[in-house]
Amino acid sequence: MARPRKPLLSRDRIIATALALVDAEGLQALSTRRLASELGVSGPSLYNHFTVKDEILDAVADTVVGQVDLSMFDGGTDWRAALLAWGRSYRAALAAHPNIVPFLAQGPGRRPAGLRMADAVFGAMVDAGWPPAQATRIGALMRYFVAGSALGSFARGFVDDAAAYDPADYPHLGQAHLLAEHQQQVDEGAFEAGLTALVDGLALQYEELRPV
Repeated sequence: MARPRKPLLSRDRIIATALALVDAEGLQALSTRRLASELGVSGPSLYNHFTVKDEILDAVADTVVGQVDLSMFDGGTDWRAALLAWGRSYRAALAAHPNIVPFLAQGPGRRPAGLRMADAVFGAMVDAGWPPAQATRIGALMRYFVAGSALGSFARGFVDDAAAYDPADYPHLGQAHLLAEHQQQVDEGAFEAGLTALVDGLALQYEELRPV
């Protein structure tokens, strides 16, 4: 009886396995040796698809960015509504894979999906009437804000032990031990408040650019 074949090694399978490993154990867990073990192959087999570990990380990061919806920049959408919709999709993609965010925060490099996203945002802002220099800044500040919000949970940073927040030392943190219990509500609410304030602030700047 023939033995079952091992699944063929492919770029997609390597990337998916690497992303699952990073999601589960963090960036530090990813090595070519560990990845080869997870895939059930020898280390040199990976070099038929990737020459170094950073190439694998680039591919993993680009896969995550590729999940971000860019359709709102195709034309016809007000730039404010486009930024809001993009910001939400961007955060959702990063929040689903927070362990890759520190690597992503370094910028798009040569990653195709990252460059397509940067091109779409910059082009839409310039088409809307923003000067190129300011359009660049808008893309940058959105990346700072979204990446920062996806790095971790503010609410989960507080322990659920009321005794940790002695009112003698922290008179305003009497309810802090409840934050972790409402993590999603707190974190998503904070993101929405910040995103709205950011776009509203840009709208004020935009009005100043328009000729009287």
